Amino acid sequence: MKKETIEKIVELNSQFYQKFGEQFSATRGRIQPGVRKILDEIGRDLSILDLGCGNGEFARQLADTGHTAPYLGVDFSLPLLKDAMRVPKHFPAKFLALDITSPDWSLITDRFSLITSFATLHHIPGEETRLRILRNIHQRLAPNGQFIFSNWQFLNSERLRNRIQSWEVANINESDLDKGDYLLDWRRGGTGYRYAHQYSEEELAHLAELSDFKVVDTFYSDGSTGNLGLYQTWEKR
Repeated sequence: MKKETIEKIVELNSQFYQKFGEQFSATRGRIQPGVRKILDEIGRDLSILDLGCGNGEFARQLADTGHTAPYLGVDFSLPLLKDAMRVPKHFPAKFLALDITSPDWSLITDRFSLITSFATLHHIPGEETRLRILRNIHQRLAPNGQFIFSNWQFLNSERLRNRIQSWEVANINESDLDKGDYLLDWRRGGTGYRYAHQYSEEELAHLAELSDFKVVDTFYSDGSTGNLGLYQTWEKR
């Protein structure tokens, strides 16, 4: 994907989450079943870096379960981060405004036992950008640590397929995009548009290999059909 196309898509999604952050947060008052499954399995003493932390619902759930280790939530949406900061005072959480598509992650100085990224990576355009992010994740993962993430499988839903729009509305040429790239609309509090990529297991395996990870677990969850989220756990090779 061309650099200018990547920049257009990153700006498109950035504008969406700045403009509709409050409306989006209002629809995310509970965690997804797949995230709940992971929450029930992870240790309470693991330091966590949560990329794309959104409105902080995962952090609040961690607090409710008695999590005691440091937590750093990262997001580029200021409206969402404002909501995220409303975690219980006893929970050792910090938050950072950062666009993870930026090459500069120097503000994240620690290594973490667990890095999570729920419903975030499908908003990242271009293989080069994805690999840069994954290598940054690799560098910040402690030895024997895990990277656990989910990706939206919106093509599995007829309702969500009906949200797919022509790229003309974003002034982006479809020929400049990759297979699996889509533009979806948003209709709450106004009309907005978001880029999303539909990953396959094969594509994720390819990215894992290129970024020196190995896939150790895969499962599907979420939605009425139980397959709107593709979850994976990766470890360093």
